[in-house]
Amino acid sequence: MGYEWLALAAALLWAVASLLSVIPAQHLGTFAYSRWRMGCTSVILGSMALYTGGWGTVESSAISAMMLSGVIGIFIGDTALFACLNRMGPRQAGLLFSCHAVFSAILGYFLFSETMTAYELLGALLVFAGVLTAIFFGRKGQSNNQLEAIKGKVWIGICLGLLAALCQALGGIIAKPVMQTDIDPVAASAIRMMTAFTAHCLFLFSGAKLAKATQPINIKIFSITAVNGFLAMAVGMTLILYALQEGNVGMVALLSSTTPIMLLPILWIYSGKRPNRFAWIGACVAVLGTAILVS
Repeated sequence: MGYEWLALAAALLWAVASLLSVIPAQHLGTFAYSRWRMGCTSVILGSMALYTGGWGTVESSAISAMMLSGVIGIFIGDTALFACLNRMGPRQAGLLFSCHAVFSAILGYFLFSETMTAYELLGALLVFAGVLTAIFFGRKGQSNNQLEAIKGKVWIGICLGLLAALCQALGGIIAKPVMQTDIDPVAASAIRMMTAFTAHCLFLFSGAKLAKATQPINIKIFSITAVNGFLAMAVGMTLILYALQEGNVGMVALLSSTTPIMLLPILWIYSGKRPNRFAWIGACVAVLGTAILVS
């Protein structure tokens, strides 16, 4: 299988996983769901690294950077993403999260003095324009669709989605120097995930009301959460790692960022309601902007 298909398969898995997140995230609440998902994924990734011998590639000098990347990119970033998903549904949360390509380009400009051409600026503007179009006009004719309903104030949901995207970009930038060494990517992901899970546990043990589950977990919710972690992190991220071995980094990033488009037909099948033309146009424009940024 070519690297293009591997990257597209990862995007499809992430689209399915975002839909699978809706029920457990609403049942457990944002923090409890993130904690359970990260716990399951930590076990999966840790076991994979143990089986492949990946832990032997981890040097002590790399651990602190990967832990910081885990706290920012996963503990804060993923939690903000699921809070956004609870408020705005999977389609709109996914679109907001796609802005991480823009933040990566902006942070690269300021932190590493990477030049930002007029072409890249156009790409950034297209991503934002596509996201705004899909969010503010994509709900027309979807009044009876629970997956499109916005709970609470729209600006809070947008801020949470953008925070998730910013943290994803920051987490990637912090991890970038370490990932250019001989460290095993699965072991590196396991360190990030385990750190985020530990941070969630500490937050729970602090007695914070926000960290407690809104409803007790059951077998059904646990099963969905475990499957979600397996599909999105264990299989999805592994496919991306294999794709990166063969393919161009920019093209892999572009193909794996097509999740917002893939989510539209999946939502159509799942809910029986066809997304309107603004949802399609916005998603396509956002992916076009991403294509310009990563090209």
